[in-house]
Amino acid sequence: MTSATIERIETCLVDLPTIRPHKLSVATMYGQTLMLVKIYCSDGVVGIGEGTTIAGMAYGPESPEAMKLAIDTYLGPAMIGKDATRIQALMAHLGKLVKVNHFSKSALETALLDAHGKRLGVSIGELLGGRRRDRLPVAWTLASGDTAKDIAEAEHMLDVRRHKTFKLKIGAKELQADIRHVAEIKKALGDRAAVRVDVNMAWSETQAARAIPALADAGCELIEQPVASAAALARLTRRFPVALMADEILQGPESAFDIARHDGADVFAIKIEQSGGLFAAQRVAAIADAAGIELYGGTMLEGAFSTIASAHLFASFANLQWGTELFGPLLITEEILTQPLDYSDFELTVPKGPGLGIELDEAKVGRFVRDGAMEVTQ
Repeated sequence: MTSATIERIETCLVDLPTIRPHKLSVATMYGQTLMLVKIYCSDGVVGIGEGTTIAGMAYGPESPEAMKLAIDTYLGPAMIGKDATRIQALMAHLGKLVKVNHFSKSALETALLDAHGKRLGVSIGELLGGRRRDRLPVAWTLASGDTAKDIAEAEHMLDVRRHKTFKLKIGAKELQADIRHVAEIKKALGDRAAVRVDVNMAWSETQAARAIPALADAGCELIEQPVASAAALARLTRRFPVALMADEILQGPESAFDIARHDGADVFAIKIEQSGGLFAAQRVAAIADAAGIELYGGTMLEGAFSTIASAHLFASFANLQWGTELFGPLLITEEILTQPLDYSDFELTVPKGPGLGIELDEAKVGRFVRDGAMEVTQ
């Protein structure tokens, strides 16, 4: 196989409406912005990647606008003329030039893998070691903030066989109100569905110590990132039998090793963007496996491209004890693919085509591109 070099890189911001406001402890989302990047190679192959965050910069230090700027100004120019087939070597080079910027790097790595999979005629999953499963269970997040609405939404998801595991976003309200909210939803759903919660770091350790037993008594099976401190999460993990999951404090392999070394969580939420790309997320999962920490396929509420990149990775895991949360495209009202993703019978089908195995509908997405144009690096 002859080498292919990178000729130009295009980025754009795509502002898409969502089906409802999405309430978290840190912010409320009223839409979703995708940063899409295209990498054009000398052999004619084009790869697409995506960077997305939750509620702008309320969740973390990067925003779609910041990702675009980082690629247009720093990362993109450093990639022009480089070998597009030596992906890990190129990403290591970029890591020396630009610190952190995990989400921007994840988008670029996804695009490079998409292009290389198309070049070789294999899926990204094969480039990552080969899939072990063709379909992934997908949880749905209930985040309207209203108990009755959340119950009705969950009942609908069960009726249409789209989701039977539900994660509740809590932490913005008074502690007892949140506990009642969870208990009422679990009581309404009973044994037909599993209920989990995500606190997004909103509680102090003292508040978490009060809430965790009550949530367990209500039937909650998993509690995600109840506190911001890694040390506090480790102490809570040792105190309570209910599964506690690390999310925001997982920022790549080094942080994963530190958490594992201190028995700091029962479960890791694996996110490709937060980890710094698919290969880094793969290393995070390997650390968890080695430490006996269970795995959950997390999301940044991404659109189709990062969702399917994540799906290819998660499908390659030996262990995926807690399923996934890859519902991001279902939160968006507009379809931007030529062929919609297959969500059915409580699972997502992992595409088998080359690269990501999906195709962007240029006409549809063009209606939502901010300022109506792409930035080009060449």
